Amino acid sequence: MNHRSVSQPEAPVGALAQGRTPLLARILLVDDDRDLRSFNADLLVQSGYDVDTAEDGVSGWRALNDRHYDILITDNTMPGVTGLELIKKLRSEDMTLAVILASGTAPTEELVENPWLHIDAVLPKPYTITELVRIVEEILHKSGTAR
Repeated sequence: MNHRSVSQPEAPVGALAQGRTPLLARILLVDDDRDLRSFNADLLVQSGYDVDTAEDGVSGWRALNDRHYDILITDNTMPGVTGLELIKKLRSEDMTLAVILASGTAPTEELVENPWLHIDAVLPKPYTITELVRIVEEILHKSGTAR
């Protein structure tokens, strides 16, 4: 499967790379675990989404400024810029994309104290591929982005 890493912009992207009609949704997947990031990106590409990946919050922030996304899926516990810090940054810049925080250590108290972060879903690790795809589809359906 092919997905675009923000450090490899020349790679084929999502459904377009496979000759299928693309869904409207573009997803940015940020996770410092290379194997999990690659597996989830390939799964989402197989589901027909246009997926870019970033290995950390800094690369994720650059990608968010370079391209429009419908959904950000981010791990929380990453070196440097955490997922929560990335979400705070994008919300402070009034970026309105949907956000899924996928993490084994979701900062529940901080999320309750900061409703302005508007996190659409928290996906506790470990999660199944079915749960990931279901949450993406639910969010897209609610936002009117899904076909």
